[in-house]
Amino acid sequence: MSIPLAFRHLVDDAAVFPPGLAPLPRAVAEHAAHLASDHAGLIGPFVVASTALEELAALADPALFPDGLRVSLVAGAAAVPAALSTVAATGRLVLAALEVRPGPDRPVPGQIDELADLELPETVYVEVPRPDDPEWGVTLATVARHGFRLKFRTGGTEPAAFPTEDELAAWIHAAVAAGTPFKCTAGLHHAVRHTAPATGFEHHGYLNVLLATARARAGEGLPAVRSALAARDPEALAAAVTALREEQAADARAAFTSYGSCSVLEPLQDLGALGLLGA
Repeated sequence: MSIPLAFRHLVDDAAVFPPGLAPLPRAVAEHAAHLASDHAGLIGPFVVASTALEELAALADPALFPDGLRVSLVAGAAAVPAALSTVAATGRLVLAALEVRPGPDRPVPGQIDELADLELPETVYVEVPRPDDPEWGVTLATVARHGFRLKFRTGGTEPAAFPTEDELAAWIHAAVAAGTPFKCTAGLHHAVRHTAPATGFEHHGYLNVLLATARARAGEGLPAVRSALAARDPEALAAAVTALREEQAADARAAFTSYGSCSVLEPLQDLGALGLLGA
């Protein structure tokens, strides 16, 4: 199976996070199986919380991960120094990225400045407030100044965790304008925007986010970005993504780097159903 450029390493494996909550041993075994499969090109690093690092290291069998298990480490800002030390001490984990959750007790920009004083991996994401939050503008500027990346929460286990189309459009448009790459987390299980039958939650689609990002990178305004996020016709959305030239797809993916999903197979199945996978 050939994974097209637009989708290469798009899905970070967050199997242990809600709503999937896979037991860690099973999630690690399945991650190894994904990396050995013909859809390996779709998969990014294994996403893990800082509290599970030692258990994960014990499961990172060199026979399965001869070059080490690539992880994207999720940690609260205060826990970052200890988490980095733990990763370094394991010898079996390769730190592909750091995903930081600022604490609620202090201004986010100040916490970002403190991070910059640490010895960090090349790729650092900072989970940021909603666009209507008073700290959003300063947070974006601080992330950009330190060469970090943005992390947008696009879903969760309650309705309030899902940003509106206007909010996500504002995030994407501002990130592209600042030249700051971003990833998304939660909610993007499927390709196309939809209402989940079981919960009634309004889910964004990863193809919508990709097309919205391509439009922002092309210099289109907020209405065009929002329109891409609102699209619900699978065939029309797939056709619009397919119509992107290779350089446009690469440009969009340089901005929208990946998203964390508790399921790797659901996005893969959607791509196949929409005819978007190579032979």
